[in-house]
Amino acid sequence: MPQDPWKNAEAGIAPGTGGFLPKLPIPYGGSNDRLAIAEMAEAFGVTHRTLHFYEEKGLLNAARLGPMRVYGEGHVRRMAVINACREIDMPIAAIQDLMAALDTARSQTEADRFFETALRSRRRELAAQQSILRRQMQRIAELLENGSGGSADPASGNVHLSPIESECLGLMAEGHAAARIAQLMEMDITAALALESGIIRKFDAQNRFQAIAKAVLAGMIASE
Repeated sequence: MPQDPWKNAEAGIAPGTGGFLPKLPIPYGGSNDRLAIAEMAEAFGVTHRTLHFYEEKGLLNAARLGPMRVYGEGHVRRMAVINACREIDMPIAAIQDLMAALDTARSQTEADRFFETALRSRRRELAAQQSILRRQMQRIAELLENGSGGSADPASGNVHLSPIESECLGLMAEGHAAARIAQLMEMDITAALALESGIIRKFDAQNRFQAIAKAVLAGMIASE
């Protein structure tokens, strides 16, 4: 009996696996449906070119019915993973590594672990980028402040703090160490230390305790 070319193509989307993938919501009508490329693109809000690009990168292999690209449930589930990764701006190389790892998964637990590891790695990257952006925003605030003639005058209590500095000062006054401030403000320890140092410098203080005392005297934070 001749083999069904659709089944062969569908089985080939994840070489070496039983089809274990993270369980993500999919815009899909049922296991009997086969989506044309236009329907697949519309379902995920992407272009035909994007689907072609994923195929060129080995992330997604469409089945063929004659000259037409068609997608079944397995393709849609795979695309759901790829699309989720792109939504968090995960680099294509990282997605390729993830999908290659998923192709070797021998259980749902293992597939979920691969996906979680990739997500945690991306979160670390984004946290590092966030810290850089915070430092850049802080520097912009300092430059704007100095450029407008609003430099700090600790003796008169005329110390200008940005919103992020005010938040940090409040946490310092509550007695939180830099590591805890980093955690509460969702930045890395280096960024927290830099922020604290900038506040101390603005108050012309020698340490955080002097800065807090001067802030209390200036009425910028309430004394207990």
